[in-house]
Amino acid sequence: MKAELSHDTEFPEEFPRDGLPEVAVMGRSNVGKSSLINALLGRRGLARTSGQPGKTRRIHFYRVGDAVYVVDLPGFGYAAVGRQERRRWKSMVEAYLRGTRGPLRGAVLLVDIRRGPEEEEQQLLDWLRSEQIPVGLALTKSDKLSRSRVLSRLEELGKAVDLPSERVAAVSARTKRGVGAIAGWVGDWTGVELRGPDGRPLADA
Repeated sequence: MKAELSHDTEFPEEFPRDGLPEVAVMGRSNVGKSSLINALLGRRGLARTSGQPGKTRRIHFYRVGDAVYVVDLPGFGYAAVGRQERRRWKSMVEAYLRGTRGPLRGAVLLVDIRRGPEEEEQQLLDWLRSEQIPVGLALTKSDKLSRSRVLSRLEELGKAVDLPSERVAAVSARTKRGVGAIAGWVGDWTGVELRGPDGRPLADA
C-alpha cells in the first residue's frame, strides 16, 4: 500500500477532513516513534528520524492508500525543551486526542522496554481510557535485551499498565520484531489490513 506524508500541522482546522480512520502513535521523545512508523509502513525515511530528542514538533498524518492515517504525535518528556514549548505541545496533542476527533480509532503508546512506563505514561494511559480510546503498548528497543528478559518484561509491564497480553508487544524497528502485532491492532481498530512491500499482510509476519 502506498504511504505518504499527507498533512504536517499543529492546528486542528488543518487536520484531515476526509473521514478516513486514524491511529495515533505516541511516546516520549527519542523512544523510536519515527523508526517504528517507517517499519510499519514499509517506507524507509518516510518519517524523519533523529538522535536529537524532540525532533517531531508538529502532528504528522501519514496516509496509507485511501484507507487509513497513521498519525505521528510530538514526543513528550524532553526537559531541554522550554516550558512554553512543552505547554504548546501539550495543548496541540490534547486538541487532537480528545474524543471530539471522530476518525481516531486507537492509539499506540511506545515505551522503552528497559525503562518501563513512568508517571507520565501512566497518566496518559488513564487519560486515553477516560476518552474511551483503545490503546496498545509497544515496548521498543527489545533487541537490547535477551529473549528471556524480553518475555519477563512483557508480563511484568503488561500487569503494571493493566492491559491484556494481546495489547502489549515487544518491538524493534531494527529487527522488525513486533511490527506484525501493531499491524494487527490497526486492523482490529480500523478494519484496514496493512501489507508489506511483498504484498503479504503484516499481521501475519
